[in-house]
Amino acid sequence: MATATKLLTIEEFAEIPNPPGGVYELFHGELNFVPYPKVEHKDTQYNLRELLSAIAGRGWTVREEYPYCPLGDHEQWAADVAAVSLARHSQIVNWLQGAPELVVEVLSPSNTASEMIEKAAIALANGSIQFWEVNTDKPRVRVTHRDGRSILYSPGQTIPLDEVFGNGQLTVDAIFASDTAPAE
Repeated sequence: MATATKLLTIEEFAEIPNPPGGVYELFHGELNFVPYPKVEHKDTQYNLRELLSAIAGRGWTVREEYPYCPLGDHEQWAADVAAVSLARHSQIVNWLQGAPELVVEVLSPSNTASEMIEKAAIALANGSIQFWEVNTDKPRVRVTHRDGRSILYSPGQTIPLDEVFGNGQLTVDAIFASDTAPAE
């Protein structure tokens, strides 16, 4: 007879220290190791945060590594970049309950296609308006909408942001521009 594995809760998860070389996320009640990202990944996160902040305006907070609990008591993730309305952000105790209105994942070698499909579905069913997958290897952005539409944007194209922010647009070229990353 198989024995059931006890699923971790968010409260139990909060007590577990992160391991060397990365952090844990809570995924379906189990620890999921996420290695620290490379510099290119962090530069892309920075670019996205700066660009989206400029478009979003005063009614939003745009952050990197934004913690949220998209579903129930056994999920605690961090979006590479997230945009959350200030109305929702001001109500947070510890972590956002549900998903940010905009979740951006900068793809890493550890991400799988099935993981991204599942994360997008969960986020979009629990508060997200759009879920972005940003591929730095092949400069492009897949935007998945609440209604299930998925659009792939490539260099030279523009991503409309009116569905999220009520206005604005962002070029794919700006996301991958190397001159917008911070000087160290």
